Amino acid sequence: MAAAVSGDSSPGSSADAEAVRRLIGRDPHAGFRVAVRCPHGGPAVIQNAPTNADGHPFPTRDWLACRALVTAVSRLEADGGVRMLESDPEMSDALAHAHERHAEVHAGHRVAGSGNPDHVKCLHAHLAFALAEGGTPVGDWILERSGAEWPATCCAEPAE
Repeated sequence: MAAAVSGDSSPGSSADAEAVRRLIGRDPHAGFRVAVRCPHGGPAVIQNAPTNADGHPFPTRDWLACRALVTAVSRLEADGGVRMLESDPEMSDALAHAHERHAEVHAGHRVAGSGNPDHVKCLHAHLAFALAEGGTPVGDWILERSGAEWPATCCAEPAE
């Protein structure tokens, strides 16, 4: 899989907001910034604000938005990928480090899908976090086993 393009730290533009709506099928529940763009320039990973529009804590900081990646990771999860990752002895140190990094960037709070050192809940959240971090062994493990690849065209493009 070719490297993704890092995003910027500014809030999502109106074009990014529309692309994210198309990708996730609804309005985002919180403000966000694009953390990683696909090679076509679309939002691949977004980082959500810590609270939603109502001021309630928003538990998922890093969100995998690229449909091609989401689909590949969903297949891996359906095939038992969470249990495979949890039980892979070669991944125990990398997984512990990933959980520590999640805790650091979330001020010690456990977050949805990641950050619980006793249980891997969501490979999507781990991959989104790994991509936003610039890569991790856990992200590499997920990418390799999911067979995820960038699509030939951007998933965020409007359907014709």
